[in-house]
Amino acid sequence: MDVNVALAQWSNLLIYSAMAVYAIAFIIYAFDLFGPAFAGDTQKADKESGGTADSQADRTDDPSIGAKSVNRTAGSRTESTAAAAGPGSAATAVLDDGDRPVDGTRDGGMGSGGAEDDGHADASTPDLRRWARAGTALTVLATAFLLGAIVTRTLAVMRVPWSNMMEYALIASAIAAVAYLVLLKFRDFRYLGTFVTFSVLLVLGLCITVFHTPAAQIIPALDNYWIWIHVPIAILSTVLLYLSAIIALVQILRSRSESKPWRGPLRFINALPGSKELEKASYRFAAVGFVTWTFTLVAGAYWAEIAWGRYWGWDSKEIWTFVVWVVYAAYLHARATRGWTPTRVAVLNLIGIASVIFNFSVVNLYFNGLHAYAGV
Repeated sequence: MDVNVALAQWSNLLIYSAMAVYAIAFIIYAFDLFGPAFAGDTQKADKESGGTADSQADRTDDPSIGAKSVNRTAGSRTESTAAAAGPGSAATAVLDDGDRPVDGTRDGGMGSGGAEDDGHADASTPDLRRWARAGTALTVLATAFLLGAIVTRTLAVMRVPWSNMMEYALIASAIAAVAYLVLLKFRDFRYLGTFVTFSVLLVLGLCITVFHTPAAQIIPALDNYWIWIHVPIAILSTVLLYLSAIIALVQILRSRSESKPWRGPLRFINALPGSKELEKASYRFAAVGFVTWTFTLVAGAYWAEIAWGRYWGWDSKEIWTFVVWVVYAAYLHARATRGWTPTRVAVLNLIGIASVIFNFSVVNLYFNGLHAYAGV
């Protein structure tokens, strides 16, 4: 069957369009993510350096503040302070003006470092949230372009769109982007938007350069019903394990900030969900990814028996697929073993995704083996 060149060209054009929009979304998400860190850094430093001694002296010299602090703990600020200073005295005015905590933060607010600085929340936070909404809207548009590129390439060759590395990476990028957008319906994961859009943009860049393969018909060795089963599950596994690794990396950074808060550009990490919550989310993705990767390994063995007459031949691709399985099995075992801290377990997760990337890129491109036909 001939290739529809016009549709193939449209597919490439849509890939370029998706990359352009993802790049803009990445920049906008970066404004949202790093904005609070830069906006509040100077004010926070001033408070920590000069404000601490002054506030302690003020609390010592001003009895009304001392009374207000005690009465705030007792839960009866207004009545007790008024009684201590007398009806109609200045203590009442101090109390009315002191509904904010002494450290200059609002109760219950969440800013760049966990609590909103005075004046910063009203002026900056709404704008930053608008940046996040704009980034999400652009991510939706870019993902639509990417899905359109996959559909047009499929129609151009009239076969499944995952028979080579370029198409594999395109599908994986689309699944990652769609999964991210779907998760936003259930939870605010927009702090991952910068990482997701950058990752998708990077993979698409590889698709049009290193992995680029002109639209063509499927080779006979791949023309089997197992391509409808084995490859999609492998792609899904890659996406799940990658999302788990992103969260694991954030978890490591967040764990460090819980003992020693970050300063400067990384200060936004202090306001992210706790490391325990991130670890649980990372584990869930990895656990499901391990199950689907196990299926990928088994299905690949069955396909090998059909194609080459043996289930296992110690091919380079088979070996590294098994290595990935062993690494994630070790990750799950370590998580259930005493003595392994969450940070050390997360490092195993990162080693796992590194082995996945090595298996997909280096093994396919530079190792000789029966799976060489699946490369570029």
